[in-house]
Amino acid sequence: MSQPNALQDLESSLIDGRLKGIPGHLPPLALAEVAAQGWNILAEDLTLPVALLCESALAHNAAWMTAFQARTGAIMAPHGKTTMSPQLFARQLDDGAWAMTVGTIQQLQVARHYGFARLVLANQLVGRQAIAYVMEELARDPGFEFYTLVDSVAHVQMLASAAAAHGLARPLRLLLECGFMGGRTGARDLPTALAVARAVKACAHLALVGVEGFEGLLSGPDAAGKVADFLDTLVRTARAVEAEGLFAPGRVLLSAGGSAYYDLAVAKLRGAGLHAETAVLTRSGCYLTHDSGSYAEHFGRALERTPQLKDLGDGLRPAIEVWAYVQSRPEPTRALVNIGKRDVGYDQHLPLPQCWYRPGTLPRRPLPLTGHRCTGLNDQHGYLELPADSPLAVGDMVGLGISHPCLTFDKWPLMMRVNDDYDVIGAIRTFF
Repeated sequence: MSQPNALQDLESSLIDGRLKGIPGHLPPLALAEVAAQGWNILAEDLTLPVALLCESALAHNAAWMTAFQARTGAIMAPHGKTTMSPQLFARQLDDGAWAMTVGTIQQLQVARHYGFARLVLANQLVGRQAIAYVMEELARDPGFEFYTLVDSVAHVQMLASAAAAHGLARPLRLLLECGFMGGRTGARDLPTALAVARAVKACAHLALVGVEGFEGLLSGPDAAGKVADFLDTLVRTARAVEAEGLFAPGRVLLSAGGSAYYDLAVAKLRGAGLHAETAVLTRSGCYLTHDSGSYAEHFGRALERTPQLKDLGDGLRPAIEVWAYVQSRPEPTRALVNIGKRDVGYDQHLPLPQCWYRPGTLPRRPLPLTGHRCTGLNDQHGYLELPADSPLAVGDMVGLGISHPCLTFDKWPLMMRVNDDYDVIGAIRTFF
């Protein structure tokens, strides 16, 4: 993949036994040298627990999403908060992503440090240091293309004053954020949204380039219906803003679609019917790695409501696994494995035991696990409930799927890339 110079510097950075998965007796080595070590997970060449990215699933998911974009005409700015891995950012851009999305100023600083030029801050830009950083980056680098959100007149005035004070030479690109009652950020009604748009229009240092919303927090038995209604609100807002001539000249961005409802977002926003050239921008962060829990369920529901997705071939596959040792089997139907809350996300589903391997046996291939489930986590322990005749014994290795990739990635500063034989073919760093 093509890489900014700073990303090549990342490949030269050293890793050692201070990072999970790396044996303590090994001398430090460069990240780029991991692939040449000949490590294999099942051969116990690394310490466990260890988090893995399966290369074949990553490649499949990237191809699937590329096909989705080609079929729908949407563009994508994947949310970098999921992985916070500059190496994966570069991969996503090489696969055709239009930009990367970030959610905080720290995430933005990481992306800028590693040379990424087109970024969407899907949040409000607030605070003296954060605003100053963005203004200085825009002044320093003419190639930096930056977008952020506004949802109040007060915030518009704050940004307008800062842009004037910094002598910003080009307008700050803004997306008008719409929200819903009881939700997160975003203007709650059309009059408020129009007031914000008018305030942007009144400032020469600011440019309104689109309308945005996040639908992923809508839940309940009719979540898809609520999402559809909210997307209709975005369309009505965009039409009203255009009718008053409040958009800056050029293409208008209409953005929604996290990792659960991007099919609905594209279908609704494509039909906005604006007079201006329009681009539908989705921001799914989890498509690349997918998961074995919550997003697997979301994808199943997407296939039900949008059967055309089946035309794109096999759906998304889980690419993340966390491997652990059985460290105790104190009761016939209980085993303890050496992973815990410090190793896997647990906000939506507990990890899912999927396969196992007894070190030293041939062929070196995991076997499926059925009837085993994780019932709880401590900081460093995972509780497995299992059949009394389970084959698991102390020292066996268990491969677990995860749910909600974001909250597993943030526990691993280093993750191994593996092929289907569990040979380590590379590694990624994360920055949380």
